[in-house]
Amino acid sequence: MNKNETKQRKFWPWVRRRKWWIILFAIIAGITIYFLTATGGSTGTGFATATITRGDLRQVVTATGEIQPLNTINVGSQVSGTIEAIYVDYNSKVKKGDVLLEIEPSVLQASVDEAYASLVSAESQRNYAKSEYERNKILYSDGFIPRAELEQSQTTYEQAEQSVNRMQSQYDRAVTNLGYATITSPVDGTVISRQVDVGQTVAASFQTPDLFEIAEDLSKMQIETAVSEADIGVIEEGQSVTFTVDAYPTQTFAGSVRQVRLSPTITSNVVVYTVVIDVDNSDLRLKPGMTAFVTILISEKTDIWKVQNSALILRSFDGIVENPGDATPSDHLAIQRIVNGEPTVVLVPYEKGLVTATETEIISDEIQDGDRVIFGRYGQSSSGTSGARMGPPM
Repeated sequence: MNKNETKQRKFWPWVRRRKWWIILFAIIAGITIYFLTATGGSTGTGFATATITRGDLRQVVTATGEIQPLNTINVGSQVSGTIEAIYVDYNSKVKKGDVLLEIEPSVLQASVDEAYASLVSAESQRNYAKSEYERNKILYSDGFIPRAELEQSQTTYEQAEQSVNRMQSQYDRAVTNLGYATITSPVDGTVISRQVDVGQTVAASFQTPDLFEIAEDLSKMQIETAVSEADIGVIEEGQSVTFTVDAYPTQTFAGSVRQVRLSPTITSNVVVYTVVIDVDNSDLRLKPGMTAFVTILISEKTDIWKVQNSALILRSFDGIVENPGDATPSDHLAIQRIVNGEPTVVLVPYEKGLVTATETEIISDEIQDGDRVIFGRYGQSSSGTSGARMGPPM
């Protein structure tokens, strides 16, 4: 066996034992070559560049909120008692004045009867006091009784009159409470919640218990979203809104900002403000309580020059342009373009337009198709002339 055959017999077992390391090394080498040769990287000059593209740009604020009816009424009871009958249930359509519930009225009726008896008694006493007063006026005018006796009978009559008024008020209140035993709908709407059942006791001594929740109009809904103080400055009434809900993941709904409430709240140490959004729900697909993922459109531009925000990190033209003059990266872009087949660096004046979280509008009359923004050189550190450490090409 010659020397070459011996080397081959040793080489292939060594490769088989280390094949996964060899494969991993090949993958890393391939990725490195790709990033070094991909479009937008170094074009032979060592510049890191990013393409200026033409397209649309939208500035938006995102938030989440809960879908709720515009007007929701909690129907309660002003009197205590046992529920005798319920005439509506969840999702029932009701009109204003429709009977929703009745409370067993025997105790309230007894109060009415008692108040009526007291009223009749007070009227009888008032009539007797009035007759005595009228009689004493005649006797006093004829000189048969002293003035003090006349005044005493007048006082008794006036007190009896006030007693009648007091008993009348108590009777009216008892009759009114008896009427409260029949709970009616205050508005046209839909019952979205029922809190009680037949036979349950309602105690209204200290606070009004909630019996039903009625949504006045489910065809018009609203979303209450919480927007942080960092974004609230750009929110205005009338702005267009789009949102989605988990129930219909493929459908986008529309709305508009109706109100920006001035009362702040603090959530997780972040100051937020409530933004109310009007929503048309004519098809009744949206249900109360759904979570809406909201996008508020702040500004939108179409067919403009734009570039990634990371392409505007250049702090100095040193090492990129030999004689920049008075031009600075704040008002000029270092543009790399192909002139006569050769890459050339030119300075182009510009202004920033609409800025989003990822892209910036470039306003300039000198931008051309295929221009690339230079934002540094490969290998420079943050202490270098470009003011930034360059990574892979964009």
